[in-house]
Amino acid sequence: MNSHSFVDPRQTTPLLADEVVRLTDVHRRFRETVALDGISLSVRKGEIIGIIGRSGAGKSTLIRCLNGLERPDSGEIAIEGTRIDRLTESQLQPLRRRIGMIFQHFNLLSAKTVEANVALPLKIEGLAKAERLARAREMLDLVGLSDKAAAYPAQLSGGQKQRVGIARALAARPALLLSDEATSALDPETTRSILSLLKEINHKLGLTIILITHEMDVVRSIADRVAVIDAGRIVETGPVQSIFANPEAPITRRLLEGSRPRLPEHLVDRLRSDASRLVLGVDVSGDYAQRQLFTDLVDAFRQGANLVQGGVEHIQDRPMARIFLTLPAQDASLVEQVKFRLAAANARVEVLNHV
Repeated sequence: MNSHSFVDPRQTTPLLADEVVRLTDVHRRFRETVALDGISLSVRKGEIIGIIGRSGAGKSTLIRCLNGLERPDSGEIAIEGTRIDRLTESQLQPLRRRIGMIFQHFNLLSAKTVEANVALPLKIEGLAKAERLARAREMLDLVGLSDKAAAYPAQLSGGQKQRVGIARALAARPALLLSDEATSALDPETTRSILSLLKEINHKLGLTIILITHEMDVVRSIADRVAVIDAGRIVETGPVQSIFANPEAPITRRLLEGSRPRLPEHLVDRLRSDASRLVLGVDVSGDYAQRQLFTDLVDAFRQGANLVQGGVEHIQDRPMARIFLTLPAQDASLVEQVKFRLAAANARVEVLNHV
């Protein structure tokens, strides 16, 4: 079925050629509580975008607006060019088949087999039994659970249940997959396997994925881009590597605290008591982080700079360095020399003022 065949042409809105989702100045409030406060965002075909924020930031309301379970008070939401904020419930039904959902708690039917759970959306759609079972088996093969078709959810591990949830979400061949805290209930090893599966599916199917999460490690693992939401507003957005290397919004920095190198407490205490040293935090990404960074600092080390903490890690396939330096506080020329050289390499340099 053509995804636009059920919609009056006046209810469509032109998107850029590769856009799947566009939100324009979306507002939603519940009595005195503002849930969404002017959200604007576009998502391209084949992109994985992470929408991250603390509890109560507006993530749940946003995802419910994207799948049509909530209506915005104002603004526009377009999926594949269709204004879903204007549709009736009956008009929304076929469009929802273009949107797959995976959930934190799996939402599988315990009395149905794995195969029947995956085939259920197709049964609701009215497909013939042979066709929907064939598609269910195809999806179970894609998620690595061909041998579990006849099992029941109670016989599966948490990771296996989430794989069934992913297979079910993909059964109707959606254009968009929404992941609502889908790994929050899983252990770290299982989380890594699920995220790897989502990245593989993204590559194989060219599927657009929106990850709603409060975990930066989820975003850094597979997302191409991240949008940070706080108090119903998007406060920062950009490529994942750029946001990790140079977070600007205070909430982004707080969200990143647990996933970036930081000074251990014993060093913080020691440096605070040493008024003669100035502390710099340095973030830099790309080849410079691996090759040139420390060469450029050799002269500074000779003049009394010390490296006290840090190193190089990789965000997906891009190297990033976060280091902490101390410099003689009285040597203003050395401080400026180091700051200038690092800034010339697009490093983010923060004077921590003795921590």
